Amino acid sequence: MKALILSGGAGTRLRPITHTSAKQLVPVANKPVLFYGIEAIADAGITEIGIVVGDTAAEIREAVGDGSRFGVKVTYIPQDAPLGLAHAVLIAKDFLGDDDFVMYLGDNFIVGGITGLVEGFRSDRPAAQILLTKVPNPTSFGVAELDAGGRVVALEEKPKVPKSDLALVGVYLFTPAIHEAVRSIEPSGRGELEITHAIQWLIDEKRDVRSTTISGYWKDTGNVTDMLEVNRSVLETVEPVIEGTVDEASEIIGRVRVEAGAQVTGSRIVGPAIIGANTVISDAYVGPFTSVSEGCRIEDSEIEYSIVLRGASITGVRRVEASLIGRDVEVTPAPRNPAAHRLVLGDHSKVQISS
Repeated sequence: MKALILSGGAGTRLRPITHTSAKQLVPVANKPVLFYGIEAIADAGITEIGIVVGDTAAEIREAVGDGSRFGVKVTYIPQDAPLGLAHAVLIAKDFLGDDDFVMYLGDNFIVGGITGLVEGFRSDRPAAQILLTKVPNPTSFGVAELDAGGRVVALEEKPKVPKSDLALVGVYLFTPAIHEAVRSIEPSGRGELEITHAIQWLIDEKRDVRSTTISGYWKDTGNVTDMLEVNRSVLETVEPVIEGTVDEASEIIGRVRVEAGAQVTGSRIVGPAIIGANTVISDAYVGPFTSVSEGCRIEDSEIEYSIVLRGASITGVRRVEASLIGRDVEVTPAPRNPAAHRLVLGDHSKVQISS
């Protein structure tokens, strides 16, 4: 069995971060989201992975390499434009051959991995197996309709009037039957080959399509709100360890990881939180659910429930929260200009001015 990871999207919902970085490499708890997916696939016993890449191919190649650090072998599959998930399957045919495979969206995050799902698929081998989860906003997802027996009868991509609240999670399992399906469909109204259309083709052809509804944690990390929520979830599992230096004037509370080379002086850190390697925290407060990457500086400032990327500095800022701070960003106070009111008032006016 092989795996196909899709990492070719533009990441428009995470701009401006993704103007200069692949969305799959934005870190959660100081580790790129893509790495969690690769590790989940490796844990399921799959060692051959194809990664579909687009404009950010060079950055993803540099980060992942040949896959040996994860115990897998990686093959890169260029995609000229993001023309749909089914298009990714189409162009990966030479890599996939006649093997069963799991398709994993590189910016998705599933707590608990996919090992049980893969083992069940290997045993039963339906033509396709999809993961579903209940969502409050099904119009933003591919949506599945199930019959009374729980079998998949229809799929629809981002429906205006959803027939259920069951959204497709970004993990799919296929036998080679999917290759005939992706060759048999036409582009959708948005010009893409939709994987929902390909799976619907299998259903219409009376192939065995099964679903698993998960109640565990899943997020599409395509926007800042979800990215921060995933960061919070992962930090809940942080084991406290101090590898850097923390002076006597500092206070460390709860599950906090201070990585090698980091320096904490005169500061208060409340976990769960991670302070990256060679980062300096001075006269500052770092609150719960905050990940600070390597080589950062936080001085005379307060930050909480945030992600700070490599090389950023926050100096003299009273409070930062629910924020995603990009690489090498500098955050400082605005200059304090003299405040004045300039008035031209008519006779008998009444004016109230907040002081």
